[in-house]
Amino acid sequence: MIDNSNNNDEYINRLKPLAFMVVLVIGVLIARVGYLQVYDGEYYAKLADGNRIRIIPSMAPRGTFFDRNGQLLVTNRPGFTVSLLPLTEPISDDVINRLSLLVNVSVEDMKAKIQAHSGFDPIRIKTDVTADIVTIIEEQKNNYPGVVIEVQPIRNYILHQEAAHTFGYVSEISDAELETKKAEGYRSGDIIGKFGLEKIYDKEVRGENGGEQVEVDVSGTPVQILGKKEPTPGADLILTIDRDLQVAAEQAVDAQLSAINAHAAAAVVLNPQTGEVLALVSRPAFDPNLFAHGISTKDWNAINNNPYHPMDDKAITGEYPPGSTFKIVTGTAALASGRVTPEEQIFDSGHHWLIPKGNASGEALGWLNFRAALAHSDNVYFYEMGNRLGVDLLGQYSRMFGLGEKTGIDLPYESEGMVASKELKMKLYNEEWYLSETFDAAIGQGFNLVTPLQAAMVMGEIAANGKRYKPHVVQKIVTQNGELIKEFQPELLSQLEVPDWVIQLVQSSLHDVTKYGTAARNFAGFPYDIAGKTGTAENSQGRDHGWFVGYAPFDNPQISVAVIVEQGGFGATSAVPIGRAIMEAYFKIYEMRAQQWAAYLASQQAQAVENK
Repeated sequence: MIDNSNNNDEYINRLKPLAFMVVLVIGVLIARVGYLQVYDGEYYAKLADGNRIRIIPSMAPRGTFFDRNGQLLVTNRPGFTVSLLPLTEPISDDVINRLSLLVNVSVEDMKAKIQAHSGFDPIRIKTDVTADIVTIIEEQKNNYPGVVIEVQPIRNYILHQEAAHTFGYVSEISDAELETKKAEGYRSGDIIGKFGLEKIYDKEVRGENGGEQVEVDVSGTPVQILGKKEPTPGADLILTIDRDLQVAAEQAVDAQLSAINAHAAAAVVLNPQTGEVLALVSRPAFDPNLFAHGISTKDWNAINNNPYHPMDDKAITGEYPPGSTFKIVTGTAALASGRVTPEEQIFDSGHHWLIPKGNASGEALGWLNFRAALAHSDNVYFYEMGNRLGVDLLGQYSRMFGLGEKTGIDLPYESEGMVASKELKMKLYNEEWYLSETFDAAIGQGFNLVTPLQAAMVMGEIAANGKRYKPHVVQKIVTQNGELIKEFQPELLSQLEVPDWVIQLVQSSLHDVTKYGTAARNFAGFPYDIAGKTGTAENSQGRDHGWFVGYAPFDNPQISVAVIVEQGGFGATSAVPIGRAIMEAYFKIYEMRAQQWAAYLASQQAQAVENK
């Protein structure tokens, strides 16, 4: 019989180190688990939570626009937005197809938004949906996993089409815009200003978005809100616009366009002593509310296919020959440079003696001095002024008035206009300059182009004794608590370098226009003294454009007005009625406010006496 005890003992002795190693490893693992669970348990719990916690942003309301008297112009209202929020997994094609039918957004558009999306921000599919859509999504959540309803501030333009070009509009940021604005903190789905003041002051009025820290379960359903940061509203804008005067100007333009069967016009009203813009009108217009909640194809086509271009702000981007309103510049240049004296008589036989150019209706006005020539807008007299000045000196004075360059108004896409010159013609046509073109330039035709804003500025410079102030639409930027962030003071751009007597003679001649000249019939019985100038600008595309520029009151100018009616014919019959209506509204509004203020002061004094 063989004894195996020694072999077993040897085998057991060999296993002991291995068993010890196994026990040691198990002990280390148990210790490590205990360490992780007890000592570092809180740390790893937080990491686990991070896998099921999402940050969902909430949009800040944009700042409110007020007029100069505190009346509301642009504000916000609550609205429902349908968004996709793929918290744990991509949105399925079934959900996309189902939602496409419900909100009438194409599958292609939805998938494009999803493709461009990054991070955990909501993918906003349709803004400002109706209550019935909200109800369907809320009641049928199982059919719309990953679809959420957000309550967002929707821009509300109270005046609708009125002042639309000034206020502008907002819309969702495009991919191209996002690429240039990422560094400024803009994100996909943000609503930004696209036009007007909304665009220029977007940074100030957009505010700072907030958000919620939300815990979700494995299916992506929110479980609880762990933290919340309230959005910070944007700053408010207090404008120089007078809402009552703006509405009156819009109504005057609409009424006249309807009366004479014209389709496009612009009007500018500003304070020549400060540069504050009191009203800006451009027709046709559009309703910016259409863009605030996502414009439909039908509405966009109606705007885009309108031959009179509703999206153009004709008050600052439209460029037109100034017609006879330019005689203010020509006359100032001729007097200041000594090319003519106030008393010199020039004979109008019906046409100029060098080139057979005459008055629009072929009349001959005989002997005229400067004052009579400007009052009756005599072409022959101003042809001679052009002949004496030459195009170079005429261009020098044009630029002294600020023509041929942007005014610097705080609105986008302003045009700079054009000043006639030999260099300009050579650049455009590679041709020499002719004397007949100097004649044309002297009466505001040919190569001269101005915007309605520039025309109002020229009249404003005469009204303000040669001072040219930078036009501006925003008076103050304030917090929603009324704390001042920035205030815009009048900014003097230039002073006409002409003798005082020249400006005074031009002023009195423009006063004669409304008393005895081309606008006398329109202002017959007008209870206030004003100055003005009519103009008719030739138009190769149809009927002539009608102009009127003026300021009031004559002895203490507070408003400068410019009106153009595209293809309206003579300025005296198309544009002057609008100018008169605007001035009437100005006096009526401010007289009413003066009476209200006097009544308020009287009541305060009576209350003070009673309290004593």
